[in-house]
Amino acid sequence: MRSVSRIPCSVRSCASPVRMFVHWEVFFYVFILLTHMRSYCCWSVNNFLMTGPKAYLIYSSSVAAGAQSGIEECKYQFAWDRWNCPERALQLSTHSSLRSANRETAFVHAISSAGVMYTLTRNCSLGDFDNCGCDDSRNGQRGGHGWLWGGCSDNVGFGEAISKQFVDALETGQDARAAMNLHNNEAGRKAVKGTMQKTCKCHGVSGSCTTQTCWLQLPEFREVGNYLKEKYHRALKVDLLRGAGNSAASRGAIAETFNSISRKELVHLEDSPDYCLENRTLGLPGTEGRECLKKGKNLNKWEKRSCKRLCGECGLAVEERKAEMVSSCNCKFHWCCAVKCEQCRKTVTKYFCVKKGGQRGRNESAAIRRKNLRLRKKH
Repeated sequence: MRSVSRIPCSVRSCASPVRMFVHWEVFFYVFILLTHMRSYCCWSVNNFLMTGPKAYLIYSSSVAAGAQSGIEECKYQFAWDRWNCPERALQLSTHSSLRSANRETAFVHAISSAGVMYTLTRNCSLGDFDNCGCDDSRNGQRGGHGWLWGGCSDNVGFGEAISKQFVDALETGQDARAAMNLHNNEAGRKAVKGTMQKTCKCHGVSGSCTTQTCWLQLPEFREVGNYLKEKYHRALKVDLLRGAGNSAASRGAIAETFNSISRKELVHLEDSPDYCLENRTLGLPGTEGRECLKKGKNLNKWEKRSCKRLCGECGLAVEERKAEMVSSCNCKFHWCCAVKCEQCRKTVTKYFCVKKGGQRGRNESAAIRRKNLRLRKKH
């Protein structure tokens, strides 16, 4: 059986709502669902809707903000990949017949779970909740050579306990797909804990560093996203016997399989489809029409290769397009009290993936227009 995370003393002593989550009756009061803003089931900060006692509603804004941060990070991490975290992929419920069980689904679950835990932990440390604060459970204990635990560590135990109940409650099944989603939810929470950063302060006479007091702080959420993107590339495929049902024996085999895999790793059951191609059944747009990057300062290797990855390797050509951008510039402060700016226009070059035949036709048409223009000038 999956072990239940213990709640730290600093939380357990003052957070009676947390203890209530372990009782079954909580599920009659806390209802989490995915909102549908369009016909294609995208979700936003209103993704998690809750009804019930006020004790649970105090976390709702943090849960929603955390879910939104997960969405934004997913879109950032996959902005120049063939699969770019489309809104159709952002359902967390296994009840949808459109949900797959590939490595992209694994990432969505992990980053969403991490976002909720991260935001709850951060808001706890900021004092947004009356029933939690810093994690000082290890203060005064020796942490290593020359340093002691102290200060105000971010309370990841609190964030983990609350986020686990909110996010994992979406999984009501006991089949392999539900087990996969729960595993990846846990991997997301492990990612937050695994990227915590130790910060220390020196103590000693005349500025010396005889001893240090250290505490743990949350990193920037981008660090969590980068960590999970690496896990995505190394995600493990779990092979289960076809036809595994929901019997006690099947559930036991599924649990045994997933328990043998580190909770830090992302797992998936299916191979990913070909994201180069449009697939309306799966809601995949393909890469035709996608923008890619060729030139520009501060581009990393992955971004510089985006045209090859999105266009060339998908059998598409790269089309160059000129666009005019208008932005505010030469802003000046006028006493008192206004800022006046000019409108500057700049022509920029962008690149898009197009069908090879379509590009050839457009190029030929442009060449004909240029030839006709030269002929008219001669006459």
